[in-house]
Amino acid sequence: MFTHILIAHDLRDTADMALRRAAQLAEQHGARLSVLHVLDPAQTSEQHEKARQALDRSLTAFAPGGSALLVRSGKPSEVVLQEVQAQACDLLVLGGHQQRHDFFSGTSLDRIARQCPVPLLLVARNEIQPYSRALSAIDFSLCACSALEQGYRLLPADAQLHAVHVFDPDKGTPGQIEAQQQIQRALIEQLLHDEAQKLPDKGARLSHSVYDGGILRRLQEQLKVQRSDLLVLGSHGRSALSQALLGSLAQHFLHKAPCDVLVVR
Repeated sequence: MFTHILIAHDLRDTADMALRRAAQLAEQHGARLSVLHVLDPAQTSEQHEKARQALDRSLTAFAPGGSALLVRSGKPSEVVLQEVQAQACDLLVLGGHQQRHDFFSGTSLDRIARQCPVPLLLVARNEIQPYSRALSAIDFSLCACSALEQGYRLLPADAQLHAVHVFDPDKGTPGQIEAQQQIQRALIEQLLHDEAQKLPDKGARLSHSVYDGGILRRLQEQLKVQRSDLLVLGSHGRSALSQALLGSLAQHFLHKAPCDVLVVR
């Protein structure tokens, strides 16, 4: 369960979309909701007042009663990371963007994702129904296991969480590759069995599959096959190579999100 959700609102339509999702999650988890807006110090006082009025309208329209409004000034990525810790939040929500030069895109989004001490949810779809189908990229790293756990805790009890493991087989005959697949399946089954022991008894239904090949292509395929409305990723993997791979995966999906994306350090 999450207890305090922080949404960074940049006054764009996608921020209201994210606010609706944050409100849905706050209701689902019985959590507090805080809405943060970072003012541009270079703007005039009149522009700041218009921003506050726009925020008030968004809160009135979409936020549950009792939600807190936090207005700060400074560099967005730095202020957001500071407030996550200052407010003792356990989930950060941002709105996804289609353009490259939006408020929280580019290096600002990467910096927040890389340094955020709590799970980061990027909202890319205008949906307010609770999540029902989530896909989680799993390997043998602590980070991926932590992401699986956080995704499980975020989902309602009637949802499904499907874990996908993709490995790059050594060269060999078809029989040798099939043997490697069997070994990977057995290892993943044991891993997920062990991880399930740490999860609450009542929660999402867990399933899994194992594939060989390219992880990006396989995840894109499975997102369509599973009709997922949430993708769960760790921000890095279990070795120098997999850290770079999974890190680039998280970066790819944050900037080209096919659905909402939950990234966990």
